[in-house]
Amino acid sequence: MTNAAPAPRPARPRDEFGPSLRRWRQARGVSQLDLALACGTSQRHLSFLETGRSRPSRGMVLQLGAALNIPLRHQNEMLVAAGLAPAFGPRPADAPELAPVNQALDHALRLQDPFPAVVVDRHYGLLRANQGALALLGFAAGEALPPGPLNLARLLLGPALRDVVENWADAAAWMVRRLRAEALLEDPLAPPGANPLADLLDDPGLNALAAQAKDTGILPPALAVRFRRDGVVLSLFSMVATVGTPLDAGLQDLRLELFYPTDEATSAWFRAQAAG
Repeated sequence: MTNAAPAPRPARPRDEFGPSLRRWRQARGVSQLDLALACGTSQRHLSFLETGRSRPSRGMVLQLGAALNIPLRHQNEMLVAAGLAPAFGPRPADAPELAPVNQALDHALRLQDPFPAVVVDRHYGLLRANQGALALLGFAAGEALPPGPLNLARLLLGPALRDVVENWADAAAWMVRRLRAEALLEDPLAPPGANPLADLLDDPGLNALAAQAKDTGILPPALAVRFRRDGVVLSLFSMVATVGTPLDAGLQDLRLELFYPTDEATSAWFRAQAAG
């Protein structure tokens, strides 16, 4: 009796780890030597990892991911590609473990009132807003707010605010540059069109604004966005906060954006809205 030839084994997930590591390293513009030094290993070992001649340990995958500043969701993908279990969530938003973070976000939103504060995801989808933010949205967009979930990047770059934001061209150029920079950091290997805001990033008019370099002399310390309606002008700049040491892919995506007035008239308007 002859033994049948064994069926070919399917490719193991870890077979994809080496090419993935190489693509991320090249996308970040890091040499094998520099990456090896940052991770406390040898260039020879790193070369073996990229060619598949060596298997990475779980600790090494995480070291490489941190050194290359790879988002946690993609570090999970690299772990799976190496034949290892993912390490970072994401957990459901109402998971008991996230209660302290949710409480902190709600606390920050309340403390920021009467001035605006929002929580957004990595693509600027609005997740939470305080009363000051709702007042600003009502003032700036009013009935022009689109139905359904709100995306703040689309709202700013779309037609609804072009006649309301005095310095819309500057604000739009800044936002497009920010979206492009974040897309490169988030996933430089993503295929064209994978980003849900790809249509904005590919818009010729918005790209022309972002490409303009204006020599305006001494620049202000932060860009203030000025909203004008019915003779009222609101001037605001923002600060962005993130979870300092996220160990969950969902938490890493959250952005808490706090808006502050640049003049007393803006401050008085928000205080009056809160009082009324």
